[in-house]
Amino acid sequence: MFLILLFIVLPLAELWVIIELGGLIGIWPTLALLFLDSVLGAVLLKSQGTAAWRRFQTALGEARVPAKEIYDGAAIVFGGALLLTPGFITDIVGFALLIPPTRAALRRLLVAVARRVGPTRSVFFLYDRRPSGWRGAGPTGPRDPGPSTPPRRPSRDYDFDGSAREIPTEGQELDPGPERSR
Repeated sequence: MFLILLFIVLPLAELWVIIELGGLIGIWPTLALLFLDSVLGAVLLKSQGTAAWRRFQTALGEARVPAKEIYDGAAIVFGGALLLTPGFITDIVGFALLIPPTRAALRRLLVAVARRVGPTRSVFFLYDRRPSGWRGAGPTGPRDPGPSTPPRRPSRDYDFDGSAREIPTEGQELDPGPERSR
């Protein structure tokens, strides 16, 4: 259903908005507006992306997990991609992802949703259609390898001894190097 909305309904809605706006203000002003919001979006993408990268580097320098910075970076990338696609609906969403206050509000919303879902939920436990014989880790306990896991081979220690020498190019003499005894 999501893919139908994304690839069929959204482009049709974008075309409808462009046609309606073109009927109101004319085709050339509409095209100019689409061009200008793409240019403005590219400038905003560059400035916000650079700022997010600096905050990411600062977080790593302070030895803390850059979770907020990673979200901001992903939101900026998605916002920039939406701004580069022609259309006014995607441009509105793209600008919302590039502007720090709306990006922060969306981040708080996503954190609240993630807390409601809980840390033990995963794709496997929300949609439990695992292959038979597979026993994954989850709320019931640690991973049980079960009969479907192949046996492990014993580890072997290898000791390699080797040497290297330079291969001459045309016109150079080969240096035999020291002889090796066995």
